[in-house]
Amino acid sequence: MSIDQIDTRAPLSTLDALESEAIHIIREVVAEFEKPVLLFSGGKDSVTVLHLAAKAFWPAKVPFGLLHVDSGHNFDEILDFRDRTAQKYGIDLSVAKVQDYIDDGRLRERPDGTRNVLQTQPLIDAIAAGGYDAVFGGARRDEDKARAKERILSLRDEFGQWDPNNQRPELWNLYNGRHVPGEHVRVFPISNFTELDVWSYIARENIELPSLYYAHEREVFERDGMWWATGEFSAPREDETVVTKSVRYRTVGDMSCTGAVASEAADIDAVLAEVAVTTVTERGATRADDRISAAAMEDRKKDGYF
Repeated sequence: MSIDQIDTRAPLSTLDALESEAIHIIREVVAEFEKPVLLFSGGKDSVTVLHLAAKAFWPAKVPFGLLHVDSGHNFDEILDFRDRTAQKYGIDLSVAKVQDYIDDGRLRERPDGTRNVLQTQPLIDAIAAGGYDAVFGGARRDEDKARAKERILSLRDEFGQWDPNNQRPELWNLYNGRHVPGEHVRVFPISNFTELDVWSYIARENIELPSLYYAHEREVFERDGMWWATGEFSAPREDETVVTKSVRYRTVGDMSCTGAVASEAADIDAVLAEVAVTTVTERGATRADDRISAAAMEDRKKDGYF
């Protein structure tokens, strides 16, 4: 073998390979679909997808807008970050509000007070009203076994529902986005990232996140092994004691079903060290809505949830 036949290119690192795959998916979807949108909560995963989209089309702007389903029970830090981020990227932001559905009687408050499940109908309606045929999201396979079942391009029927027994093969990075009018496709570019991969990528790319992802002092009470923030949407019971504790959030969502973890990880390096040794996914550790049953996430996804 001569010297000119030797491949001297260094192999891609894990993060480079994951980034390349995600950017490929985003570009393919924008090329094939008429009107994509990114479901943007302001959480670390959707922030990562937005960053990847910005890299995919730089120096042009991101060629699709953002959609947020506002439960009405969101953390103030998340809403502020959401608005600042949309302004920073110069992207249109559409907000579908669960409160509007409650006010006009289309939805009712649940006895347990959580609104996470109530986001499904506003999401489906917003997708239909916006004419979106592809909806990007930040879901990852390592979060939950239901999400592990799902393809990178996930077909949803005219009711926004997912059938786990009727999925398309995805071989050799070939993605089938064919659909008929009324159907749409959910797209998960970071499906193959783990939580540690996401944090490693955030560190490498110096991506800004909401402050509550890092350790901070907060008034909390303990319930079901989680630390719940005191506030309008999560109040302690008579037998629960409020304490001031250093906590951080591994995932963000409806305040009435999302807990924090005790932590001193106030910067990215400390968070990386913490995530590297954890044995429970962020949803398993801090999302009460996923503890209702072993199939809680799958049941919600079948109904149209992300």
